[in-house]
Amino acid sequence: MFSKDGGKDGSMISSCSSQAIRASSDSVLLRANIKCPILSSTSVKIFSYDNLRLATRKFHSNCVLGEGGFGCVYKGWIDENTLSPCEPGTGIPVAVKRLGQESSQGHKEWLAEINLAHLSHPNLVKLFGYCLEDEHRLLVYEFIPHGSLDNHLFKRDSCQPLSWNLRMKVALGVAKALAYLHCAEINVIVRDVKNSNILLDRDYTAKLSDFGVAVNGPVDQESHLSTAVKGTRGYAAPEYIATGLLTQKCDIYGFGVLLLELLSGRRALDENRPGMEQNLVDWARPYLRHKHKIRCVIDTSLGGLYSFSAVQKLAALALECLCTDPKKRPAMDSVVSILEGVQEDEELEAAEHQESGKKVTASASRKNGKSRWNIFGGGRS
Repeated sequence: MFSKDGGKDGSMISSCSSQAIRASSDSVLLRANIKCPILSSTSVKIFSYDNLRLATRKFHSNCVLGEGGFGCVYKGWIDENTLSPCEPGTGIPVAVKRLGQESSQGHKEWLAEINLAHLSHPNLVKLFGYCLEDEHRLLVYEFIPHGSLDNHLFKRDSCQPLSWNLRMKVALGVAKALAYLHCAEINVIVRDVKNSNILLDRDYTAKLSDFGVAVNGPVDQESHLSTAVKGTRGYAAPEYIATGLLTQKCDIYGFGVLLLELLSGRRALDENRPGMEQNLVDWARPYLRHKHKIRCVIDTSLGGLYSFSAVQKLAALALECLCTDPKKRPAMDSVVSILEGVQEDEELEAAEHQESGKKVTASASRKNGKSRWNIFGGGRS
C-alpha cells in the first residue's frame, strides 16, 4: 500500500462537524466518533508495536514509502506464515502506515479502515492487520510494488508514462472496485476517489486504497446521507460540496474526473497552469462535446498510440459521470459494462489489424516468389 494525500492533485476538504454517521445494525459501523469501537467481526491480525518497529528497521527513513496528513507509510518485512518481523528481502513485504500522534481525525480514519477490512476484492488493497498500543496506531497492508497512479500519470519518481492499454486496464479495475463497494450487500461510499488512492501492482492491476473517510450508503427509503463534507478538491461532486448530501453518485463524479486524468495526463487541479486551464473538468468539458476537438484533450505522451474510437467512448463516458445532475450519472455496474465493451472492441480491432497484416505479408511473399520464378526461367533458386 502506498499513497500520498493532498499534494498537487488537490487539498483535502474537511468539515469540523462531529456529526455521527448512521449505520444499520447489520452493516459496517463507521461513526465519526473518536471512541468508536473496532468491530468484533473484523478478522484481521493484531500486531505488536515492537514487531512492526522491527519489521520496518525501527521506522528507518530509508524505509519511507510516502507521507501525508495521516502520517508516514513505511516498507517492512514479515514472515508469510507467522506474520512476525523478518530481515529485508525475506518473507513478504508490507506497507505500514503509522498514524501521527497529534491527529484526532486520523484516529477516526484509522478505525474506519479497520472496520472495512472484511471487504475482499481483487481491485481493493488488502489490510493484514493493525496495532493499537498506548498512543501508537498503525495499519499493515499488502505492499503494492508500482506505487500510486499519481506517480505514473505525472511522471514522478522516474515512472514511465502509462500506455493506452494500461490506462484502460486501470479505469476498468477502479470501476470494478467501486461497483463492488456500491452493490446492495456492501453499500459503501468511498468519498475520496482520486489518483493517489489508486495503487498499481506488479501486473499494473489497479487497487483502490485509503477508506478512512468512507461511509455506509443510505438504506431502505433513504435517498442520501447528510454528512460533514470530506474528500479532495477537484474530485468532490459539486452538489456534495454545496449541500453535504452524499450519494453513490458522488463517487461516480470522482471517477469521471479520474477518467479525464487518464485521457489527458493532467491533474484534476493544477495551479501552475493558466487560469482557464487549472480546473480539469471546466477546461476539458467543451472539447469532449465535439468529436473533432477531443484530440485537444489527449495526453501527448501517448504519442498517438491509441484507438480514437475508444477515446471517443471514454470521453462520452466521462461526460456522463460528470453530469451536473447526479441522477443522470450512470451506476458503476453500467460503467463496468461500458468499459468492458470498449476493451473487447479494441481487442477485436487489434486482432483484425493483425490478421490484415498477415494477409498483406503473405500476398507480398507470393508476389516475390512469382518474380523469382519468372526471372530464373521457371525454376526457383
